[in-house]
Amino acid sequence: MLKSGRRRQPPADTPNQEQRLISPDLAANIDVITFLYEDCTDIIFHPFKIGGATDAFLVYIDDMSDTELIDQQVLTPLLQAMPSELTISELKSRIRVSDSQEVTNYNDAVDQISRGNAVVFIDRINSAFSLGLAKWEKRSIEEPIAESVVRGPRLGFTETMGVNTSMLRRIIRSPSLKMKSLTIGRYTRTEVMVTYIKGIADPALIDEICHRLQRIDIDGILDSAYIEELINDNPYTPFPTMLSTERPDVVSANLLEGRVGIIIDGSPFVLVAPVTMFSLLQSPEDYYHTYWAGSMIRWLRYLYFLVALTIPSAYVAILTYHQEMIPTTLLLSVAKSREEIPFPALIEALLMEVTFEALREAGLRLPKQVGAAVSIVGALVIGQAAISAGLVSSPMVMVVAFTGVASFTFPRYTLGITVRLLRFPLMFLAGFLGLLGLMLGIIMIVIHLCTLRSFGVPYLSPIAPMKQRAFKDVFLRTPIWSRATRPHFNEFYNEKRQSPDMKPKPPES
Repeated sequence: MLKSGRRRQPPADTPNQEQRLISPDLAANIDVITFLYEDCTDIIFHPFKIGGATDAFLVYIDDMSDTELIDQQVLTPLLQAMPSELTISELKSRIRVSDSQEVTNYNDAVDQISRGNAVVFIDRINSAFSLGLAKWEKRSIEEPIAESVVRGPRLGFTETMGVNTSMLRRIIRSPSLKMKSLTIGRYTRTEVMVTYIKGIADPALIDEICHRLQRIDIDGILDSAYIEELINDNPYTPFPTMLSTERPDVVSANLLEGRVGIIIDGSPFVLVAPVTMFSLLQSPEDYYHTYWAGSMIRWLRYLYFLVALTIPSAYVAILTYHQEMIPTTLLLSVAKSREEIPFPALIEALLMEVTFEALREAGLRLPKQVGAAVSIVGALVIGQAAISAGLVSSPMVMVVAFTGVASFTFPRYTLGITVRLLRFPLMFLAGFLGLLGLMLGIIMIVIHLCTLRSFGVPYLSPIAPMKQRAFKDVFLRTPIWSRATRPHFNEFYNEKRQSPDMKPKPPES
């Protein structure tokens, strides 16, 4: 058994070896494959003779292919074959591998080898034989840490494409669940799967997503975040325009509503499009409790969204420019706590917010055993020490702590990051212009949200534009038995969803 360590000169008849058709000359095939995998010591080349007469060689990646099955189901049957059995159909009958296919060019052969499959090249046959014998270590199915629920399924996606698609098939057991495979990345050749339910998803939406994915030209895709950044409608907005989730039940629920899922091999996060602002504030657990509890929790989440975005800015504006709005007793208490503070309210708020964000990031980066303890104890110790040192006032510590707790209620981490980013410019506007600056910042955010679209769907729908029949699942979680129709968000502006080069052109005169 040989390893690909020999240095060979490339055949000089073509600049790109991978685009060539497989030659019937076995020596030419060996030259091309060993040149492509030069200095790859993990590539195994195993020459052998079929029936003791016909030359052949087997190529696979060490530790990515099942060597035991290769010996039992490939090498043993071929070594025992008759010399006359040289056609692909006759060899298929000898090899007991269900997942097998014929490849006719080096590009497909390299792709199959990279996936962990074994490829057999045979002398005097101008095609190769790919065998689905891939085997590598993969993570077991676990509960998503970032999207845990009290009641509901405990399954989460993994980094393996086949496991993720099988979990969706297990929930949606209809042949209408379609999956289109694409390969993206010049070097990583990452498999990307577009999944939807035929008859529910808008065909224009499916075509647009596939078209955007096919236009991606990049060296490699390492995570779903690459895809999200490359195909979203507005690359400059801080708001997420696609939903990323690790939960199969969330993806299945969105597919049943007419959305499209994008599964990326090597990433446990599946993208869902299109989304709206209100869908990002909804949790899967809203539908696993009674509709009364789900509605109440949803309203609290909307309230805490406003609190996390505006409370520090409102405190800075009122304390700096609008003290008359504070009751006298409370104003005297706040003034007493601030009489030894050397900084204005804006600097005080920025100091505490930056410290709180640093503690939050430290808790995420540290090991799980000490991360939570450091973040909680650090916040208590630093807050108390800052008050004792006279750097910040106790009301400011309470405001920042309440804001931090409110930001933890968001079901989507990406939306929480957006709120944390917008909190700082709002504090600057409030510190320089008071409540007028805060209102100006909120108006600018609302105008920006009104201009956003997620694959043609307005980001603030069904509020802007107004769609009253879609209100059943926005402000209240209405009972399931009262919803007899599916959401109709896909009817928004199909022409605006499509790219200019996909729109039909007028006939030439």
